[in-house]
Amino acid sequence: MSTRTPAGEPSERPDEGSAVSDEQWAELVRQAESGGGDAPKEPSARARMVTARLRALDEEAAASGRRRGWRNKPAEPWQPDGWRTGPSQHTNDRRQKRKRLVGVLGCVVVLGVLVVTMRPSLLTDHLPGAGDSVDAAPMPAETAPPTVAPADGTDPERPTREEPFRGSPALRWADGAAGIQTPAAEAVGGMSKDEVEQALRATRQLLVAANLDPSTLRGEKPEEALELLDPLQKGERTRLERSLAEPGEGQDPLMLFSRFDPDETRLVGDVVKTRGRMTFEAGPTGSVEVHADYTFVYPLMRAGGDEVARTIVRRKLTTALHDPERFVATPGKLSVVTSQQNVGNTACEVNDGFLHPSFPSDRTDPERKGPDVDPYDRSEWQPDGSCGTVTRT
Repeated sequence: MSTRTPAGEPSERPDEGSAVSDEQWAELVRQAESGGGDAPKEPSARARMVTARLRALDEEAAASGRRRGWRNKPAEPWQPDGWRTGPSQHTNDRRQKRKRLVGVLGCVVVLGVLVVTMRPSLLTDHLPGAGDSVDAAPMPAETAPPTVAPADGTDPERPTREEPFRGSPALRWADGAAGIQTPAAEAVGGMSKDEVEQALRATRQLLVAANLDPSTLRGEKPEEALELLDPLQKGERTRLERSLAEPGEGQDPLMLFSRFDPDETRLVGDVVKTRGRMTFEAGPTGSVEVHADYTFVYPLMRAGGDEVARTIVRRKLTTALHDPERFVATPGKLSVVTSQQNVGNTACEVNDGFLHPSFPSDRTDPERKGPDVDPYDRSEWQPDGSCGTVTRT
């Protein structure tokens, strides 16, 4: 017996051993004839065409992938374009952004080259050893005695009013009082920590008042410095007062004070460069001694002139603070134990209580006297009373 499927094609009844019973098979035939149930439907001609077209495009994409040699990337099935979307919208955006970025970077590079070409100092001033700069980084504080002289200045040009420390090792030194730092105090010699701190602070004040105070530098009487000294120290205060009033070879105020004749020279700007260190130790029982070793660099101009010169003064000063219960001393006042100086660029033979620098136009091959001296060399000390020829200022 045979039946026909809904498509009209013959189909044999299943054998007796089939898993479908006669009743189930008859029901399937009935549903097919009535068009209901789960009977399979033949796809339409349009569906078969679309399926065939998709299969052909998949095979074409796979073949294209094989031809291009993408060994590690399987070909992707073809897909239709998105609705109202560009197939390469994101790719185009990325390309446009890259083009804009490259253009901006190119402009920056061109501008940088033009700036450096017009002002090469913007680059060379920041290279090691490339020359002086008003913005040179300051040196760290001196914590131990130097063993060598500082390197020569790298700028061959002379100092100017705008750059008075040009070509000088002092360019990177501290400005004024900032270069005078006191060490941490501790009790010594029967003096308490507070008393030692008082001695350090008073010594710093003395150095500032004697070597940095504008009125002192102008040749006026250094009242503030004198007030720090103990009037009970035998002869010292009197000697200093006399040297200021009647300077001479035997009584020279320059042994403690830096002074310039205002009718002859004046400071350039308001900065004096400073470098050195301060230490302390126990003195005789009931006292503390403070040792100060500092170099001061003064930029100067001749009154009414434009030339700039520098005078360098190095001072070694030892002060003491005594316990009034053990010594004849005024509480809180300093005694001067020793005072020494080395001066570069001043007239050696003049003893009028002022420093007298020479300027470039003054140098007409003068007769050289004494040994060559580098006033910036803090590793050596020139004996008091000696007069040499400075190698640089």
